[in-house]
Amino acid sequence: MPSAEKVSWAKLRVGIVAMVALTLLFMMVFLLTGNKSLFASDVPVYTYMDDSAAMTEGSAVRLNGIEIGKLKKIELSGENKPNRIVRLTMGIDDRMLKSIPVDSQAAVGAENLLGSKYINIRKGKQGATIVSGSELPSLDTREFQDLVNAAYPTLQSMQGIATRIDKIVGIVESGQGSIGKLLVDDELYNVAVNMVADVRNAVKDARSAVVDVQKMTSYVAEGKGSVGKVLYDETLYNDFRASLAKVDKMLADVEAGQGSAGKFLKDPALFDESKKTILEMKKMAEDLNQGKGTMGKLLKDDELSKRMNNLLAKLDTTVDKINAGQGTIGQLMVNPQLYESLNGTAKEMNSFMKDFRANPKKFLSIQLKLF
Repeated sequence: MPSAEKVSWAKLRVGIVAMVALTLLFMMVFLLTGNKSLFASDVPVYTYMDDSAAMTEGSAVRLNGIEIGKLKKIELSGENKPNRIVRLTMGIDDRMLKSIPVDSQAAVGAENLLGSKYINIRKGKQGATIVSGSELPSLDTREFQDLVNAAYPTLQSMQGIATRIDKIVGIVESGQGSIGKLLVDDELYNVAVNMVADVRNAVKDARSAVVDVQKMTSYVAEGKGSVGKVLYDETLYNDFRASLAKVDKMLADVEAGQGSAGKFLKDPALFDESKKTILEMKKMAEDLNQGKGTMGKLLKDDELSKRMNNLLAKLDTTVDKINAGQGTIGQLMVNPQLYESLNGTAKEMNSFMKDFRANPKKFLSIQLKLF
């Protein structure tokens, strides 16, 4: 039989376990109710609205988005004045009262357009703060409801878009349409793979071309090649400047009326003669259009046109005979011996030209005079 001391110790342990269990139960209930501080106390603060906006008791009360309490009670106020039909009792942490100016306003907020709603207090600017039992003015809840109603068409459009997307995805998964065939058709897949390979090859070719361009640019920058010499050879630059000077002098001479071009630009007699020539050419064109003279008849006479067609037909026949190797010219086209003879003649002419270039005085003497 256990002693009295053991029995007392057992009872003490049972009592301690029970107290711990009750403490844990109390803490769980406290946490489930949503309170944040075990030792915090809330005080009532009231606000009136036209509509409760489907809020429920226990909704959060926030100050500029920061939670400071809970909505304790929602009831009809018994008044018929605008924006005072529904009375809302807020339980606010008493430590937060000094942070709420008396000109603060309560409004309905929501996590999203279809989410849970809460009371959001917009902090005012006055120095005096509210106390327990104070009343805060509220914003009209119709604005919030109008916003929600305005969002409904957008939500319906989004739902329709989602339905269409789901239908398109179903079509693609069933292998219909271009994209669906691309996903399930092996032939199209192979074509796409080949296209990708072609694109990669094109990219490689483009990279090679860029490398070649870089090499060519560096080659030019070093003054090599024709372009490099043109850009960096001072002799060519000086020659170019000398050519420009000559062109500038020639233009100055023309502007001064010297030479044939200068006289043509400055001499009124030459201008009159040019004008007369233009008039004569105009009259000649009119005569041609009227069928006068040989050229006019050639343009307007149908008989001459038929003769020209016959001449072209005969010429075409002659060309066919030449291509067939008929006649002297035809033999020249197809006979290898004539080709070899002409080739030998060309070689002799080439030798003659070399000798002529080596010693032109041997063959002729040319005297140049500048007027």
